[in-house]
Amino acid sequence: MKKQLLSTSAIALGVAAAAPASAQSWDLDWGGFINSHVAIVDHSAGAATAGSDFDGLKQFSTGEIIFSPSITLDNGLTFGANVQFEAQNNVGGAANNVDESYIEIKSDTFGRVVLGAENSAGYLLSTGASAVSSLFINSPSISAFLPLSGVVPFNFRQAGISSFTEVAGNNDVNRISYFTPNFNGLVVGFSYAPNNNGNASQGFAPGQIANNTTATLEDIWDIGVNYSGNLGAASVTASARYGEGSGVAAGAPDADVWAVGLNVGIGDFGFGASYAENDNGNGAFGVDQDGWSLGVTYDAPGPWSFGFETYQGNYDNSGTLGADEEYEAYAIAASRDLGPGVDWDIYLVYAEASDNGNAANDDDGTVFGTAINLSF
Repeated sequence: MKKQLLSTSAIALGVAAAAPASAQSWDLDWGGFINSHVAIVDHSAGAATAGSDFDGLKQFSTGEIIFSPSITLDNGLTFGANVQFEAQNNVGGAANNVDESYIEIKSDTFGRVVLGAENSAGYLLSTGASAVSSLFINSPSISAFLPLSGVVPFNFRQAGISSFTEVAGNNDVNRISYFTPNFNGLVVGFSYAPNNNGNASQGFAPGQIANNTTATLEDIWDIGVNYSGNLGAASVTASARYGEGSGVAAGAPDADVWAVGLNVGIGDFGFGASYAENDNGNGAFGVDQDGWSLGVTYDAPGPWSFGFETYQGNYDNSGTLGADEEYEAYAIAASRDLGPGVDWDIYLVYAEASDNGNAANDDDGTVFGTAINLSF
């Protein structure tokens, strides 16, 4: 299968190179988003976060500027680039924060090839409960207001905090992905990453990308399936994915991930659920963990939409005396469409982290907030 896919890509590239010069000009597209939150936080610190002060009025913003130029040639193939810049600096004051950076080659009959720093096909084809607010709880976003990561591992891109996972949490590493054309709503995707070095790293220095001297995981494979269509009066989106990678160090465990998701729309109501599991061998990639989400939304007549969502995560044997730890969150939210690309959110979120081996470490809090979301 790998050889066949690579051959198909090579043929497509050869056709593009042999075609006459296209009269079509480049579409120098760009866009982005910025979400700005103001919230009142009521935090109850446990022993693990004692002395921290997260109570009171807080402000948090996140955003990206995305450049996505493309051109469609006479042979029907579209070539494009996608470079995403974070709107805020990372901790430590990094001046430039490239999130994702890749090129893509696509057409309706050929499918889509992605080359570069991007999430895996399994991740990109995943679905789950829809969220009304931009303060997501099926993600680590709640840590902007509550220090729950001081109690539970909060491994990024892993199932303890999100069903949108990656193998051992690798994120936006350099990889090769192929997505089939859409066959009556069905899309299948495959990905391969040599290792888990870096997030959008350029790889000119030895050890960054070309070899595994600084990597902890290698030969990362992913497959994802997504179906979207109608069943009677209901719209249905369903997904399934699996991925695995090999530990680099001698004796290091392998890692794998699997997840399923479902979203159903009936009239103005939406119902969604997802489940994910990261098997890390309790090794260098974090503890074994799983999590699930469940949510319902209502798109009311007029500009308002409403939603409820919960996420429940579990970490195996990560707490005091080898006990399990848990992350759980609940969100009630409303969002008003103010105009093209402008939304206003109101939300109430309760979240807690529990150490089942020592209740004194438990940490929880309530966030009552509002946000303006700009998408352009």
